Amino acid sequence: MISVVLPARNAAATLPAALDSLAGQTLDDFEVVIVDDGSDDGGATRAVAAAFSGRDSRFRLLSRPHRGIVAALEAGIAAARGWAIARMDADDLCHPDRLLRQARHLDANPAVGLVSCQVAFGGDARAAQGYQTHIDWCNSLTSYQAIRLGIFRESPLPHPSVLFRRELIDRHGGYRAGDFPEDYELWLRWLEAGVVMDKLPQTLLTWNDPPGRLSRVDSRYHTEAFFRIKAGYLARFLARINPCHPRVIVAGAGRITRRRAERLLDHGIVIEAWLDIDPDKVGKRVAGRPVLPWDAVPGPEACFVLPYVACRGATEEILDRLQSRGFVLGQNCLPAA
Repeated sequence: MISVVLPARNAAATLPAALDSLAGQTLDDFEVVIVDDGSDDGGATRAVAAAFSGRDSRFRLLSRPHRGIVAALEAGIAAARGWAIARMDADDLCHPDRLLRQARHLDANPAVGLVSCQVAFGGDARAAQGYQTHIDWCNSLTSYQAIRLGIFRESPLPHPSVLFRRELIDRHGGYRAGDFPEDYELWLRWLEAGVVMDKLPQTLLTWNDPPGRLSRVDSRYHTEAFFRIKAGYLARFLARINPCHPRVIVAGAGRITRRRAERLLDHGIVIEAWLDIDPDKVGKRVAGRPVLPWDAVPGPEACFVLPYVACRGATEEILDRLQSRGFVLGQNCLPAA
């Protein structure tokens, strides 16, 4: 059995479509644990969930006081009976073959602990261009190696798209509460523990973007929260792969880039220099370190470069320049923004 854990709060408007998409799955052997996280919409969300559970035994409703997404996920997983846990949100849509394809992939690949899929954007791509760009980037990471090397830019796995083996929670721990995005921290921790993550080439989920989505309104999903939580994981990853450890050169010398990169200092990383193209910075010392032009950067045998510029497209341009000089992703350079 596959267990779908679906937290919902004040979701009466979108929950019927989400549950309908699950009811129409081509996989028969699954359950849906709907966790009503203290909805205060006059019982509307509970009524929708209760109606589904009343006519289809695969759907179960848990009603709890409002304690947030992590507590709701913990409650849903504790109540789940399946060998694998699928995530789903109350405002997204599963395509009919999603659970079947993902379950078959885990069954056929015992070394894989988690599988995601391609996702379609359910919002207005023009009005939410940044969200569409993020989805396009997520969909471009189609292998474990790409996910492993891309994780330090941003989260490469849309949370409601994943299916993972329940045993991973027993081995490596589940969701944690804190001032950080709970899914991103979980992916970082599991990847650090050696969990193999894969992504199917099929589009099996429509990821909607309503105005009240937590990633838009909750401070735990603010950009700075991502940089804060990943610093320690990134530092430990660098300790394993950087032949010049603990020394790095950070691409980008702007104020925001410096502030984010300097979080690594608390974890033993030494930033030797900045790399930049701004003529007002090149050749000077910024925050006590020299700002190097491109032609002064040592070769790949003598340094490790961290592109830390978050501007869309800048990281790709930096990596292209580095790779043209013989740098190899994951060996002597790694994008961190």
